[in-house]
Amino acid sequence: MASGFGTRLYALGITKAKGLIEYKGKPLVSHIVEKIPKDFQVLLNTNKRFEADFRRWQNTVERTVTLCIEPVFTENESLGAVGSLNYWIKMKDIRDDLLVIASDNFFEFSLQRFVEAYDGRHALVAVYSGAKVTESDKYGIVRLNGRRIVSFAEKPVGPASGYIATACYILPSRIYPVIREYCSQGKRDNLGNFVAHLVSTDEVHAYAFSDLWFDIGDPEVFRLIQKKGDLRK
Repeated sequence: MASGFGTRLYALGITKAKGLIEYKGKPLVSHIVEKIPKDFQVLLNTNKRFEADFRRWQNTVERTVTLCIEPVFTENESLGAVGSLNYWIKMKDIRDDLLVIASDNFFEFSLQRFVEAYDGRHALVAVYSGAKVTESDKYGIVRLNGRRIVSFAEKPVGPASGYIATACYILPSRIYPVIREYCSQGKRDNLGNFVAHLVSTDEVHAYAFSDLWFDIGDPEVFRLIQKKGDLRK
């Protein structure tokens, strides 16, 4: 998913898609594509503002990536993250389950193991176990009972656990009508809010990991990357 306009990064988001920001010598989205199992079809959705940039990027990757261009140029026209999912499920007549990853994430856990943890029925969310209490107001925080997510709080003041819900999901096709209904109510933007809705209406599972992960949409993280180059240093 790369159709956002980078509003959290202010001026940078006007000129460059977050997924094309480089980390360790290559765009974030390239790191992601390299981790996707080889037998998966890869679709990347973006907007008209960044279409040319992603077409140039498309020529740099060694596997087939289908670009899905949304007919929007500005933040005001944006379909929203959930709206984008709903749009492309309909436009591409997607009937398979979906592995959904935001392009502004970097992670080092194995996507193959993540997929193997999926039970084929319940939505699965990759959750980072290295959260600090001071980071709770930046991310969605989940509480677990075993591997089941029992609560999801978006940017809470006092988190009940140290698990951050990352923007890496597997969504079973059986919930596509739920996505459609959710969007019909005008709720099209935050994927975290949709996951919270799903937690309250269905069963959602977690895949916990402690490998390096960050969201470059956080201005503080972006500044650290520019200064240090590698967050592990």
